[in-house]
Amino acid sequence: MTDNLLAGPLEQRHRELGASFAEFGGWLMPVSYAGTVAEHTATRTTVGLFDVSHLGKALVKGPNAAEFVNSAFTNDLRRIGPGKAQYTLCCTESGGVIDDLIAYYVSDDEIFLVPNAANTAAVVAALQQHAPADITVTDEHRSRAVLAVQGPRSTDVVGGLGLPTEMDYMGYADATFDGVDVRVCRTGYTGEHGYELLPSWDDAAVVFDALVERVTAADGQLAGLGARDTLRTEMGYPLHGHELSRDISPLQARCGWAVGWKKDAFWGRDALLAEKEAGARRTLRGLRAVGRGVLRAGLDVVDGDRTIGTTTSGTFSPTLKVGIALALIDTGADIADGARVAVDVRGRLVECDVVKPPFVDTRTR
Repeated sequence: MTDNLLAGPLEQRHRELGASFAEFGGWLMPVSYAGTVAEHTATRTTVGLFDVSHLGKALVKGPNAAEFVNSAFTNDLRRIGPGKAQYTLCCTESGGVIDDLIAYYVSDDEIFLVPNAANTAAVVAALQQHAPADITVTDEHRSRAVLAVQGPRSTDVVGGLGLPTEMDYMGYADATFDGVDVRVCRTGYTGEHGYELLPSWDDAAVVFDALVERVTAADGQLAGLGARDTLRTEMGYPLHGHELSRDISPLQARCGWAVGWKKDAFWGRDALLAEKEAGARRTLRGLRAVGRGVLRAGLDVVDGDRTIGTTTSGTFSPTLKVGIALALIDTGADIADGARVAVDVRGRLVECDVVKPPFVDTRTR
């Protein structure tokens, strides 16, 4: 570990609970406690508790702050209102993605943002550069912790603390637990029913300790970065730096649903409209290994004697017990869902079926 890594408010708690650590986005992150497979399985079957306090936070305040944010980011904030949150994208003028993030609509004059850790400064700087004089944009990275409670028993855990659980998906409510203000949002990054709790940074341990007790009683697990990655890959959810980047547009990443195409303005609008009209040159697809083989990012996808794409993420699926990957496939290769291709894993070709994510349908359980 390097000395300049940032740490969240609960690092000592995680050490006491036996976590192993690794660097991610400039932060020291708990990777695992009981093992990635056990933590993954608990989240799919009972409940998992994740500390993702490394995620960024930013605040946009001032007259018509929502209108300003709506003119910057891709999704249409006019579709929601106070008490709702929205997935959106911060793009460059050329259509690349600076970051994908969650926007919490507090009021017409206040929008709270949760960007990715490594991209927070870039998002804040871009907003500050374009903000009118009467709107302030501040980096609030250490204002709140983020605790994700995910899985079929997540409502029991969160509701057991007396916190609100009845909001619709992407709805949120502000509440109090044991004297600590907590923002509770019905969202997550696992595909399971779940919540993200945002207590104040300095008081995060009060909420975390209570959640650990409830999760343990529900036969759940504390979960780390390893399980977070396998869970989101099974769902086909993009990770910035892999499926989204300044070189990978929302259309290529199949995130066009998060673009307000009828809006008059947002960063990258002209470039994205032109790409939509012409058709994206590559598209994110799912790959499921037919036989043995663990897939990773950065591997060539081949069809016969031609290279048709590159994997962006890959892992062993604990749910399916096979290798899975996300890959950018050339549109001109004309590869249909169900087709058989191969991934070059260090000179060994691993046969894979092309599938449409998610790999695991959590809605049928």
